[in-house]
Amino acid sequence: MIAKLLIANRGEIACRIIRTARALGIATVAVYSDADAKALHVRQADEAVHIGPSPAAESYLVGEKIIAAAKQTGAEAVHPGYGFLSENAAFAQAVIDAGLVWVGPKPASIEAMGLKDAAKKLMREAGVPVTPGYEGEDQSVERLKSEADAIGYPVLIKAVAGGGGKGMRKVDSEQGFESALESCKREAKSSFGNEEVLLEKWITSPRHIEVQVFGDSHGNVVHLFERDCSLQRRHQKVIEEAPAPGMDEATREEICAAAVRAAKAVDYEGAGTIEFIADASEGLRADRIFFMEMNTRLQVEHPVTEEITGVNLVEWQLRVASGEPLPLKQEDLSINGWAIEARLYAEDPAKGFLPSTGPLTRLELLGDRIETGVRQGGEVSAFYDPMIAKLVVHRSDRAAAIRSLALDCSEVTCWPVRTNAEFLWRALEHETFRSGTMTTGFLEAEGDALRPSGEPSVEALQALSDHFIDRAEQALPPELVGLRLNAPKAQPLMKFSIGNATFEYRHQWDTPLAGRHVEDLDEGVLVNDLGTTFVATLARSETTSVHAHDGDIIAPMPGKVIAVDVAEGDAVTAGQRLLVLEAMKMEHALTAPFDGTVTQLSASEGAQVQVEAVLAVVEAASDE
Repeated sequence: MIAKLLIANRGEIACRIIRTARALGIATVAVYSDADAKALHVRQADEAVHIGPSPAAESYLVGEKIIAAAKQTGAEAVHPGYGFLSENAAFAQAVIDAGLVWVGPKPASIEAMGLKDAAKKLMREAGVPVTPGYEGEDQSVERLKSEADAIGYPVLIKAVAGGGGKGMRKVDSEQGFESALESCKREAKSSFGNEEVLLEKWITSPRHIEVQVFGDSHGNVVHLFERDCSLQRRHQKVIEEAPAPGMDEATREEICAAAVRAAKAVDYEGAGTIEFIADASEGLRADRIFFMEMNTRLQVEHPVTEEITGVNLVEWQLRVASGEPLPLKQEDLSINGWAIEARLYAEDPAKGFLPSTGPLTRLELLGDRIETGVRQGGEVSAFYDPMIAKLVVHRSDRAAAIRSLALDCSEVTCWPVRTNAEFLWRALEHETFRSGTMTTGFLEAEGDALRPSGEPSVEALQALSDHFIDRAEQALPPELVGLRLNAPKAQPLMKFSIGNATFEYRHQWDTPLAGRHVEDLDEGVLVNDLGTTFVATLARSETTSVHAHDGDIIAPMPGKVIAVDVAEGDAVTAGQRLLVLEAMKMEHALTAPFDGTVTQLSASEGAQVQVEAVLAVVEAASDE
């Protein structure tokens, strides 16, 4: 077994690998950039080496620095995690050439699957079903357009070296083909340094199904069943689950067998994923599931496979890299229950999913399994992927798993960084997702129905109202708490400043509204509203007044009378200030509701009053 491991990555996957390595008695070495000097993975590792400035191109993507760090610390092996250099065949070879163990597939396997066109040809030869399309060497506009016309629209143009949704364009008709091709090639060259493309038939009801495979150096290859990753936004996965809803045993057997053939075709070692696109217009059928690509690394969504199989995939990676055979045979593997994972991102869905970065003043995540690389008091950097955490649940069936994960998402508390937690909750609660009939276009199609409004709900405003009133009452002398001066029970009008907006809410007494988590922060009162976090303060107002009867001037909250501007018998006009109440370190002017006369004045300067106390009564002027 490897004795010392360097992890060429950061964030939650680095923490994940460290956890398993420690359990196996393997010492760990972290690498970090300037931005990650205080990161969680750095604190958790046994050693840490600084490898450069914050931009990934000057640190995590510089293979020479990583290999030098391994040599410097005496590490025997390098685990690339995912992203960064994990699928870089040249880096894998450089690690091996340096006399280190590469925890991943052979460089030749990475290279074979690195270009989508070559990979499709290889898979077709291995008997793996592939999407109808064109992967030819002739890249002329005329040939590509001719092939697209023959395939039939809509077609998908894809960069052969692409990934992450870049270098992809859907074309609905021949009229738009040339402009889409030009745009796709330009983006591909900029992102990958390779402008070559392939064409695929566009699947009208697509589901993204992938199969986890694992191979060792002894010729063994197994699958660990499938995952459904159809919930995607801009080609990025958001929610993943295992197994795939609607997958029958016969279809599962065929598609998983095809995945094993694919892995064997490239003499695969380690963890890998065969990704398929399914035409689900008539449900999941083996003759309508086609190979897309192979990811020659551990996947972000690997925890759902671990949960349903009971296998620790990182442990398997380390054992296989150490020369051991796979711990289990195919017949030893089975599916147990249902697992779902949601990716919690630092972004603001209410503002077009703009990235949200900065310090995590408040961060609370609840759930069975939380994979994260940050903690409260840490920071979300603008330099790297905005994922805060992966929330993972495992239950006996899909419905129970959905309910549990939806609850976990609704209870995310994060401030001041914004998250997509409420967006996740809405997606999980949606009827289409619950039915298991979603396609890869589901999140885009639903649009506004899934995006939070950015404004607090009635329940959140009620929770804030309760909290402010309760907190004000705690400042009163004990003998005044509960005193109402025989007034009817009024409904105070509360005004909250949240961000740049002001929200008014008429407080409801003893109303059975859904509860919300509320707590005091230095900058105001925090309320968690189904995963969206707001911080509110009481808004300063010059017109605050609440009327139990037409002319009753009632305290909107407990406080101290600091000014009385009128006396009994005085004539007043609508909007005229009658007195000023100080509460929660803010002044609230109480005004006349209409022209009239002050017939009763029960408040005096310096007096402490309870919420709903009648402080004055104005009688309307006679119409005669």
